[in-house]
Amino acid sequence: MNLTSLLIFAAALFVAAGSPGPSIAALVARVIAKDFRDVFPFLLAMWIGEAIWLSLAVFGLAVVAQTFHLAFVVLKWLGVAYLAYLAWKMWTAPVEAREGDMPRDESAVKLFFAGMAVTLGNPKIMMFYLALLPTIIDLAAVTVVGWIELMLTMAVVLVAITLGWVLAAAQARKLLKSKRAMKIANRVSATTMAGAAAAIAARS
Repeated sequence: MNLTSLLIFAAALFVAAGSPGPSIAALVARVIAKDFRDVFPFLLAMWIGEAIWLSLAVFGLAVVAQTFHLAFVVLKWLGVAYLAYLAWKMWTAPVEAREGDMPRDESAVKLFFAGMAVTLGNPKIMMFYLALLPTIIDLAAVTVVGWIELMLTMAVVLVAITLGWVLAAAQARKLLKSKRAMKIANRVSATTMAGAAAAIAARS
């Protein structure tokens, strides 16, 4: 993988993973309610879940990419449509954080499986790796070494984002409980997501 491709991947992942979604909402809600000391099993599951999606995309779609070009054109436009829909949902999203996706007890195992379920079942994550990643990276040309480089890049970005949310939630609980602050965050993310959709649509 050349450095430019890795930086483009990192930037796209930063936008996609850093925007509010089910995983981030559950993480922030847990930190607000219970502090940050017991969220690490959930974080670990989030990271592993994203690694699973990346691996499926690289090794599964690389084979398809060599044969079904039309399928990838369709995937591209499905991804653009989904990003636009996601931007609209973010713009109009409710601003109350909920902890419903997290178990209420202190079991590390239950926290881990909750994080895995939220990550693997998150359509935003699925669409990023299966529909948008092929427009960013030539998956047919990714070797095992390239996959490792993508995994390391992904790990750096996800650790930075999730720990950033944890620290922000721990240090500014009152701000994150503010409906006005959450509304601003949602609308900034919506604008960014819509811009990403437009940029992908403009690519040949």
